[in-house]
Amino acid sequence: MPNEKLVCSSCKKNIANTRGTAVFNCPNCNKQEIVRCIHCREIAAKYVCQMCKFEGPN
Repeated sequence: MPNEKLVCSSCKKNIANTRGTAVFNCPNCNKQEIVRCIHCREIAAKYVCQMCKFEGPN
């Protein structure tokens, strides 16, 4: 991943250059980028798409 400011969509921590980070488009609208830190992925913390208000993980 390039050196850019990445913030976890769940916990809001800066996670640039952090191992285990996932970045993907919203599975519902495909317009908003969702960023997840490894901790939030492991505990299945909820995230909300800012565009369509989709909540995941399901």
